[in-house]
Amino acid sequence: MAAMSEAFDRLVDIMDRLRDPGGCPWDREQTLDSLASFLIEEAYEVVEAVRLGQGSKLSEELGDLLLQIIFMARIGRERGWFDLDDVCGGISEKMVRRHPHVFSNRAVSDADEVVRNWEDIKQAERAESTEKSALDGVPDALPALLKAYRMTEKASALGFDWRRTKDVMEKLREEVAELDLALNGGDDDREARVREEMGDVLFVMANLCRKLGVEPETALQGANSRFKHRFTGMEQIARDDGVSLRGMSLEEQDELWDRVKAEEREGS
Repeated sequence: MAAMSEAFDRLVDIMDRLRDPGGCPWDREQTLDSLASFLIEEAYEVVEAVRLGQGSKLSEELGDLLLQIIFMARIGRERGWFDLDDVCGGISEKMVRRHPHVFSNRAVSDADEVVRNWEDIKQAERAESTEKSALDGVPDALPALLKAYRMTEKASALGFDWRRTKDVMEKLREEVAELDLALNGGDDDREARVREEMGDVLFVMANLCRKLGVEPETALQGANSRFKHRFTGMEQIARDDGVSLRGMSLEEQDELWDRVKAEEREGS
């Protein structure tokens, strides 16, 4: 394998030592299947570090993610499938091929045209592979909200999209109205209809995120973090006052929520 940076080569050597005979029993037991969950977990840790805006934490988490890639590449080499050279060479060729406006003479006017060209090139690649749909490249294992975002991103690159953000907002109101009808219906299939309409609302929300340039998983993670911070703040205030949230009225709980939010604004 061609030499890279000293630090990268050292990490590869460490992985080889761990997997070679006489290495670490735990590392030698791992398989691609067992590593898959670790890869997903580390990817989420990277996203969290990005959200927090902590450079040192991001560097650490990127290292953990890189380790999983090197780990899987080592197993691929053991199986005779590929090695790190193949991984790096493959993605390098793909990036050059899909950026003709940088590495060739094709001109583009903006980032949107780059995305359209990217999808056109992928379509040509797909004709030579088993992938037949533009949506085949969206992994089934993605979280549902992110999958909706990516699928509509692919469709948009091929021209299937709302023209204006306003149009998506109107569609969202339409779907919420249909959800309301399902909620108030007395049909035997009410539960199934509510589930379907709720799915439609979430799907349109993913579209709205895309139109606004907001990645939905990251946005929702931010909302989750804010809720957790505020709710634990409520619990702490209640404990300090010698009371329990369970014993408080909803109005009293709302007062605590507003108090925590006010303290957030003062501290920002």
